[in-house]
Amino acid sequence: MNSPVAGLRVAGTLFAIVALAHAWRLFRGIDVIIGDAHIASWTSAVALVIAAALSLWMWKLASARH
Repeated sequence: MNSPVAGLRVAGTLFAIVALAHAWRLFRGIDVIIGDAHIASWTSAVALVIAAALSLWMWKLASARH
């Protein structure tokens, strides 16, 4: 498990899971409240784009190295 390709694939999969969680929050309209702070839905939209882009980038790097 010392392969950089395996590491990139694991990272890509984790970023994809995070992106799916943000998409789930957006589509289901789930409110997130931490203490007294309400986290706006647009933050999940931004995080979804970033996590999805990172996931695709990791998988692209893994396939280029393989």
